[in-house]
Amino acid sequence: MASKRSLRSAARLSDISGPDPTERISFQASPSGNVRARDATKTSRASCRPSKGKAADLSSTPPKKKVKRDSRASTPAQQATSLALLDRPAGPHSTNAPLRTPHGSRLITYALEVLDSSPSKTGIPGPTTSTSRLLDQACAHLIQADSRLQPIIEKHPCKLFSPEGLAEVIDPFQSLCSSIMAQQVSGAAASSIKNKFIGLFRDEADEGLSTEKPSFPTPNKVASSEVAFLRKAGLSARKAEYIKGLAEKFVNEELTAAMLMNASDEEILERLTAVRGLGLWSVQMFACFALKRTDIFSTGDLGVQRGMAAFMGRNVQKLKANKGGKWKYMSESEMLHHSAKFAPYRSLFMWYMWRVEDVDVAAVETS
Repeated sequence: MASKRSLRSAARLSDISGPDPTERISFQASPSGNVRARDATKTSRASCRPSKGKAADLSSTPPKKKVKRDSRASTPAQQATSLALLDRPAGPHSTNAPLRTPHGSRLITYALEVLDSSPSKTGIPGPTTSTSRLLDQACAHLIQADSRLQPIIEKHPCKLFSPEGLAEVIDPFQSLCSSIMAQQVSGAAASSIKNKFIGLFRDEADEGLSTEKPSFPTPNKVASSEVAFLRKAGLSARKAEYIKGLAEKFVNEELTAAMLMNASDEEILERLTAVRGLGLWSVQMFACFALKRTDIFSTGDLGVQRGMAAFMGRNVQKLKANKGGKWKYMSESEMLHHSAKFAPYRSLFMWYMWRVEDVDVAAVETS
């Protein structure tokens, strides 16, 4: 388990006012069909040798490459931050998404300066690639492991682990709350509840004055609210209790963005499944879709089971008619055995197994 010191070692990005600078980056398709940043496809020597465990203010890092911008103005600091988010060190067992803290700052796993630190000192695995190259390298690994995946990969470009997807800044508290809200309801219902929940915390004095989209409430605001108040958003009493309890864990720092950034895959699953309202599947989806960890694999997901069975040539329609219980398409041991060769990119393999059977994961991707 990483030490407390190492859990605070993520690099910090200064607050940026105005539109998210990552929205001003131009993207184009690479020859393999994957989306990549036009001006951030190569990792500099410095970014390939980042330090781990030291804070770095990336907002003041001078841009090394030109950024294609639209008519909206941007400062040098915003341009530098855009490049830092798009082309930075990455690794399969690290959080590859930038995370927003409740205080508004942003964290990334690896600092950009070359400092004297090592994984043995920080407890954080070293980077193996960059965010501009991760998807291409992962796809190449999957195809090498099983060439039958090539046509599926070419047909379905994966935005989730593209440079654009990996540059999306994630609010862990908001993402986990959204996961609880979405449990056992339709996507439309979950979206409605989320919007009402946000509306509960909007300052009445500001209503009608601000043109900006209202922000998700902080853990402090939610933790200090009564369950009855939270239920006004359409939450059940139990879900309201879960969300309030989750907020309290962020307030007392049992859960932090730094911990979620730097903990191992196993620790992420262990710490979050201990929270009321968060089951194993929900945590696995959070680790994959929000944290952008590349070696998450959910054997309990029925869509993944069905996709793997079809990929291996089994008659899924016939298997569906059988009463096989939770493992009607494949056993857990079979899934683990056949997916092992795709490590450390089983999150991407899982994503393509959903594509095999056209499983709609839009609700999970946007939660």
